[in-house]
Amino acid sequence: MLASPSFGALDTAIVVVYLAISVAAGLLANRVVTGLTGYLVAGRSLGTALSVATMTGSELGLITVMYNAQLGYREGFKALHIGLVAGLVTLVVGVTGFVVVRLRQTGVMTIPEYYELRFGRRTRILGGVLLALGGILNMGLFLQVGGQFVVAVTGMSPDMLRWVMTGLLALVLVYTVLGGMVSVVLTDYVQFVVLSAGLVAMVLIVLSRPGLGMEQIVATWQQRPDEAFDPIRGHGLGYISWQAVLGFVSCAVWPTAVSRALSARDASVVRWQLGLSSLSFLVRVLVPGFMGVAAFVFLTQAGAVVGSDGGFQLEGVAYKSIQAYPVLLREVLPIGVLGLITAAMLAAFMSTHDSYLLCWASVIARDVIAPLHPNPTDRRQLLWTRVGIVAIGAWVWVWGTCFEPKQAVWDYLAITGAVFFTGAIAVLIPGLYWRRASSTGAVAALIAGLSALLGLHDVRAPLGLAEWESWQVGLSTLGLSVAAMVVGSLLFPDRARPVVEVAR
Repeated sequence: MLASPSFGALDTAIVVVYLAISVAAGLLANRVVTGLTGYLVAGRSLGTALSVATMTGSELGLITVMYNAQLGYREGFKALHIGLVAGLVTLVVGVTGFVVVRLRQTGVMTIPEYYELRFGRRTRILGGVLLALGGILNMGLFLQVGGQFVVAVTGMSPDMLRWVMTGLLALVLVYTVLGGMVSVVLTDYVQFVVLSAGLVAMVLIVLSRPGLGMEQIVATWQQRPDEAFDPIRGHGLGYISWQAVLGFVSCAVWPTAVSRALSARDASVVRWQLGLSSLSFLVRVLVPGFMGVAAFVFLTQAGAVVGSDGGFQLEGVAYKSIQAYPVLLREVLPIGVLGLITAAMLAAFMSTHDSYLLCWASVIARDVIAPLHPNPTDRRQLLWTRVGIVAIGAWVWVWGTCFEPKQAVWDYLAITGAVFFTGAIAVLIPGLYWRRASSTGAVAALIAGLSALLGLHDVRAPLGLAEWESWQVGLSTLGLSVAAMVVGSLLFPDRARPVVEVAR
């Protein structure tokens, strides 16, 4: 029997107080929001310090912590290379300003808005539809994973999962609908502070536990028959190349991160924002990934029975591999600290959800509905955005309760996001740097991105493509999108000069 501390009254009080502060911040933000620009991009007023804090708070979400911990738990130290690649790529983008600086200089509020300036309205609408499709599918597991964390870390009955999901979603909807980007920035700043303290405390406490020192952890993984330390031998260069693409997407193409750049005061802030945030893109993988590595060692020592899919049984209770990390926290952390870490993780959950809900709802309102509506007012677009936030939240709840992924959460997130970002890469880079890029090529590239859906296990298995890895599908889709852009542009050039001139 494990001598695990219970989730006590002090832990509960810490979590409740934090959640109350977050909701209060959302209510406060409602008083200072002025117009559509204030709601969507915080009036383009973010300085370097606040930009870095909100970028970290948003991108280091609970879903990020959980899937990286799951990778560490299942694959060992070789999973940590993802953070090294992401940090390096983000630093390069920050130093060079590649894509993001020129995108900020156009003055747009969303990526599809740039599509219209460069390639026309049909490209914007198509891009908005595919962005919303990929993005909403992408966040479909966020609520489920957040609920699984709460259930596992508190020791609740699995039957409480739906109730936990409902409560978490309600909290996020309240302050996101009310405050928009101002609310997101305010809560992200608080969450940045709480999360930083929580991560430091978590690592120190876990490593100080007998049997979980670095030597014991390394020795345990060395006994594994598969490669647990070398990502090249364990995965291959193709997989690592895919991680480099994902690292670029995370900082320069993915809309929730790009929205921070578009909210920045000027291009100089954008460079500093990404350059300094490269450390957080590194840490957000290394720390939770290492906690997953440690979780495997702890559970092995505790006598857990681990299945071939990574799921395990501990003291007669069945858990999924995604829950190894919260079980480690529940069994190792003392009362009070457990509450602090749980509050930090819920902070991460809320900061990601508010950003994603606002992002996808604004894309639907501004880039799909508004271009089809004659003279849409800012007030009407605000209404559409708020309705969209609630509608997406409801869909996420339904998807999270009905869909069970048959692949690692990280693979699911990468391939659903690829529905948008493979085409976006093939459109943005030529659009910003190549004069001959045409609207026909852009449309063809965006449509080609739909082939990324073959990377979902539930799609490719019935088609007899089960032997394909998701990263192979992703790289193939990216290549197809780039080829579609180049060939389409060369064969069908635009006759008129684009509204936005590419950089000379």
